[in-house]
Amino acid sequence: MPRLEYPEPITQLIAALKALPGVGPKSAERMAIWMLGAGRDHAADIAIAIGGAHGSVGCCDDCGFYLTKGDECSLCSDPKRDRTLLCVVEHPTDILPIDRTGAFRGLYHSLGGKLSPLDNVAPEDLKIAPLVARVREGDIAEVILALGSDVEGEATANYLGSLLETIETTKVTRLAQGMPAGGGLENADELTLLRALSGRRSLE
Repeated sequence: MPRLEYPEPITQLIAALKALPGVGPKSAERMAIWMLGAGRDHAADIAIAIGGAHGSVGCCDDCGFYLTKGDECSLCSDPKRDRTLLCVVEHPTDILPIDRTGAFRGLYHSLGGKLSPLDNVAPEDLKIAPLVARVREGDIAEVILALGSDVEGEATANYLGSLLETIETTKVTRLAQGMPAGGGLENADELTLLRALSGRRSLE
């Protein structure tokens, strides 16, 4: 007797949902069945929202955070921000939890990842050159390296430190207390990030 399977359209929907971060086979199956049972209008609303976000959302050329295409970056255009402080993060999603602590009111720079020789991620694959140019050309007094404390994050911080320490007018610091060893910013709560920002240390 052949094994019973879902029809091909449902199988394809489950496969598409399973490709989402943190979604396993069972969760993908439950979501797919829920979408089918929720009615055509609801499914259409989800499809429209995804398509609308994909077509209208971009990233700031300076900090890398998300914005609506055609609009100014709400972070970079904020006149109340301290433009002598620059916080460097791996991904745009790392900016929001740091900013929500209220402990940092400067500017941001997202690298778009971290150095990883095993994954063939080299310095030229990240926004490192724009970072160095931004620090050299701007009036940046301190660069805070808010990178994960895993091996790749440490290697990226050390590499950036070696580049930025040649700029005599800029101090380079690193997140310290509060960040768990081997962890990334996505797993840290606001209190942990607040303590890490407050206890940052110099790379020297």
